[in-house]
Amino acid sequence: MALNKLRQLDADSIGITLPKDDMRVEGLLDENGKLEGDHHVHIRHVDDGEWKLELVSEINF
Repeated sequence: MALNKLRQLDADSIGITLPKDDMRVEGLLDENGKLEGDHHVHIRHVDDGEWKLELVSEINF
């Protein structure tokens, strides 16, 4: 099991790093390993210590 460290981004946000290999499998990186385009993720708290992340293909406000 891979472990990822939580990081303080600013006063209101915490960040986590997602492995590039996983992002590559999803087709989100270009040939140089850089994030290609704009992407949004819906993060939902499921249970104590458990979250679900879902790549959102369309945003409707």
